[in-house]
Amino acid sequence: MSRWPGSPARYYSQVTAASITAENTFTDAVDIFGLFNLSISGTWVGTVTLQRSFDFGATWVDVTTYTANIQDAGDEPEKLVVYRAGIKTGEYTSGTAVIRISQ
Repeated sequence: MSRWPGSPARYYSQVTAASITAENTFTDAVDIFGLFNLSISGTWVGTVTLQRSFDFGATWVDVTTYTANIQDAGDEPEKLVVYRAGIKTGEYTSGTAVIRISQ
């Protein structure tokens, strides 16, 4: 069921993934509540930033950064929070970072 205010009830996927090959590029936002997984793989050089938003993507807050492949888990205690991950401007050097956020 959707947690977006005013939206009709619906089923949706809580998975987002992207292959990042440039700066200022992020996964699509995904609605997260509770436990979630983050996977970063590939051959890349740069800094991947995990971000969350409390206003449906109007503004983003950095959660943490990664400079190597990882398998990580997190816990979001608040409802109506969206997450994304990607490489910010000035933080990409080379390669492809494959990023997946799932719940």
